[in-house]
Amino acid sequence: MHKLILLAALAAAATAASADPVAIDFRLAAGGRPFDCASPARPLGRAATPVRLRDARLYLHGFALLRRDGSTVPLQLQPSDWQVHGVALIDFEDGSGGCSGGSAGVHTRVLGDVPAGDYTGLAFVVGVPVQALDDDGRRVLLNHSNPELAPPPLDSQAMAWNWQAGRKFVKIEVLPEGGVRRAGDTVRVWTLHLGSTGCQGDVLAGSVACRQPNRVEVRLDGFDPSRQQVELDLDALFAASDLGRDAGGSAGCMSAPDDPECPPLFAAFGLTPAPQRVFRGVAK
Repeated sequence: MHKLILLAALAAAATAASADPVAIDFRLAAGGRPFDCASPARPLGRAATPVRLRDARLYLHGFALLRRDGSTVPLQLQPSDWQVHGVALIDFEDGSGGCSGGSAGVHTRVLGDVPAGDYTGLAFVVGVPVQALDDDGRRVLLNHSNPELAPPPLDSQAMAWNWQAGRKFVKIEVLPEGGVRRAGDTVRVWTLHLGSTGCQGDVLAGSVACRQPNRVEVRLDGFDPSRQQVELDLDALFAASDLGRDAGGSAGCMSAPDDPECPPLFAAFGLTPAPQRVFRGVAK
């Protein structure tokens, strides 16, 4: 028995020794340059409306590195206040400048471990999965759960929608100069909140289903974490949007299928047959 225990311990140690730590860095960009709460207004959208940043956060999961043969190897995220159950929160805002009212913490790096190997790309999913398994193999509800009872970073009230609709997968808000002109008024903020919609079921029983899951699958071939970072390109995201006007629904897009501001954003994220064009690998 002692021999078996020793062999198991040696095998575990060998596995741990063969795992490499990996850091995936993210940046928010507009006009080909980093864009943050202190940045001056930059022209965005089809009308080149000058805007400042108000908020930018997103949940990610399903991280994997790609082998040359196209197969994927999961990246095991290191638990922290920013990463839990394989889900990471990327937070570009720091509560200063145009982001007043936000949170002070910034998190732009995902940390994990992967078996040693030769990798040629990165894959991940934008959004929060329905569920995961904890270390004991028990099911844990994630997206459709009470944020007041969830561990960080799933406890963020700023990223909560409601119990059935779950979390905001992407929250990007900008302040257009002159405001957002609508049929009956003008408001300050142009809002993008991407999340699951058309959700029904019993949250407590863990049986919620959504007609529009709106999780974005991203694959970056040729990505090297040691030399590159993942860029969220606001020029690509808002290329077909007029950030100074709103034609109906909420001021911007809150993922309603019938909101006229949503289809161009869904297309940019690849939620149509076209591939996503929002995320890309750029040099650090």
